[in-house]
Amino acid sequence: MATRSIQKLPIVFAFLILSTVAAFAQPAAAYYATDVEVSRFDYGKMWAFEYAPLDYFKEAYGFQPDKAWWEKARLGSLRFSSYCSASFISPNGLILTNHHCSHGEAGKVVREGEDLDATGFYAETMAEERQVPGLYVKQLVKIADITELVHGYTAKASSDEEMVSKEREALKAAMEEYSSKAGWEGLEVEPVIYFSGGKYSMYGYKRYDDVRLVLLPELRIGNFGGDPDNFTYPRYNLDMTLWRVYENGAPVNSSDFYFPVNPTGPAENEAVFTIGNPGSTERYRTIAQMEYDRDFRYNILKVWLRNRLELMQAQYAENPSHELLDQMLNFSNSDKAIGGILESLHDPILMGKKKKMEDLIKSKSKAVAQGNDYWKAMAEDYQRIGTYKSENFLLAPNPMNGATLQLAYSVYSYIQAMDGGASEEELSQLKAQTQEVASTLKDPYEEKLLALLLEELQAFAQPDDTYIKEILDGRTPAVAAKEILAETKFADEKKMEKLLDAKAGKLKKSEDPIVRMGLLLVPEYEESQMAFQAGSASRQALAGKIANEVYQAYGLSIPPDATFTLRMADGVVKDYNYNGTEAPVKTTYFGLYDRHFSNDGAYPWDLPKRWQNPPAELLKSPLNFISTCDSTGGNSGSPMINKKGELVGLLFDGNIESLAGNYIYDVEHNRSIGVHAGGITAAMKHIYKAGRILKEIGAE
Repeated sequence: MATRSIQKLPIVFAFLILSTVAAFAQPAAAYYATDVEVSRFDYGKMWAFEYAPLDYFKEAYGFQPDKAWWEKARLGSLRFSSYCSASFISPNGLILTNHHCSHGEAGKVVREGEDLDATGFYAETMAEERQVPGLYVKQLVKIADITELVHGYTAKASSDEEMVSKEREALKAAMEEYSSKAGWEGLEVEPVIYFSGGKYSMYGYKRYDDVRLVLLPELRIGNFGGDPDNFTYPRYNLDMTLWRVYENGAPVNSSDFYFPVNPTGPAENEAVFTIGNPGSTERYRTIAQMEYDRDFRYNILKVWLRNRLELMQAQYAENPSHELLDQMLNFSNSDKAIGGILESLHDPILMGKKKKMEDLIKSKSKAVAQGNDYWKAMAEDYQRIGTYKSENFLLAPNPMNGATLQLAYSVYSYIQAMDGGASEEELSQLKAQTQEVASTLKDPYEEKLLALLLEELQAFAQPDDTYIKEILDGRTPAVAAKEILAETKFADEKKMEKLLDAKAGKLKKSEDPIVRMGLLLVPEYEESQMAFQAGSASRQALAGKIANEVYQAYGLSIPPDATFTLRMADGVVKDYNYNGTEAPVKTTYFGLYDRHFSNDGAYPWDLPKRWQNPPAELLKSPLNFISTCDSTGGNSGSPMINKKGELVGLLFDGNIESLAGNYIYDVEHNRSIGVHAGGITAAMKHIYKAGRILKEIGAE
């Protein structure tokens, strides 16, 4: 789902079963709805702190927060590692984020004989809180506008390529300046690009490297209902974890900027404000770019990710591990996210709204009036690169594309080095590298992974892509994969040694199937790389010009695309219609137990042991709630606060409709889903007996 697609990767991908390729590969729909209305809020409500919409807040909510409120909102919110959000909720450095953000990190402090997935974790004393090596959080403490500085550099550029170069030069100079600037000492500085170059900021972060685990729910309660319950509308998840931030061996004094927890939570139609680090959105993307995304980019990615997720599930069934489970959860969330995005790209209403907005901006564009149609130029470039996308993605030497492909690359590099007169030392290193990769061919899942890759290449091949036909040679991908691995000499150390000792000319003429793969596939990948790189600066410049045209039309009344930087998203607690019924604004623990017993306690509705006999007070407690707040991946773990600055919820996901939010924000159907503050405190009181924590947050 939207917010669970945490950007742990760079950040993660997703996709459908191969049997659906034909449906997605159909020509673009000819019809985009025309009877649609557009709004500035189509660009969303993820407001940057330096461009806070004070007048809009006053108009929408009768609320105009002062400087102190904004400062507390900024300092109380955190980046959790490189992929999630979090917040301080006590004066003593206690922080709150999601279970799905914490699962992988918590696995690093599991002790022998423990299974935290099954039992959860609670440190009954501060001394028992466990530090996770390498885990950090960042607090945004400084913001500066560097737009004038950067534009001073880029104004001197005479070409698109020089523009990109000058921007890099300017940002580097700005980072050097602010790294030693008075008041910025000791901070991690990070330049931020808004509106594709319309605005630039410098952010200064205080980094905390001592983060300790305090309370982790069991996996079954943190991810209750699994994919069956969570795909359309997650509603019964205690997706939370407590950590504590330390500095110099003692808990951080966060008394000036924490969010007090209000177990009462928000009322229906009450305003709530989500503060976090949304990873990325693409709301300034053109129709031509979105058609490319639909037909190539996300289409291919969806199939690729779904196939690898199913392979992981087979591996996990045979040999379970915490690390593989964490990877599966990430891939599963990304699979859902990309599936939802892809579905939105086939929605004539969404595409109609985007087209109408694009036409509106073009009608106001001085550049278009002067004959500079940036949108047309962008469309022509994306038409050129679209047919290269399958090679650019599927033929990348990515470990998840299989050892056979990596070996093909290694052999190709070895041949090129021999042809190029490389030294004996260089050849020796390449040979050793090739042998090392070859040793992984015997992995029990390599044949399946190779078959998947060949199947994907075949499914997305263009009419002139003869390389896949040569590799398959009339065979099915499964048969070809089996025979390639059976026939290659690289599976036998002695035969491989003899093959690699041959001269370049002889090696190139070898009929070994992996040698042939290297000679066929690597040049195809390199050609695709060149095709994408050839227009990269031009596309970047065009994106900047188009974003600037939008900016000229709307100014700062619209927010920039998400950049995994701190944003404030406003909304109200509001129900919505789905599947022929109405989703209430909140759920209770009673509903969770109903799901458990209605499914006879079968996975994924099997509650952990300690949850089996709940008190009546827990059953009545709220668990999850929905709001119209704008969110996406990276927002996971964001605090949801009220006008008083109290924490009333913890954002963890979005409904299926929110996945279209990559391109457009829809206030009618888009919903962010949070863990209710009352649900968090109820679990601590009735299940985990976390009295010391309840006392610390003032919610005994």
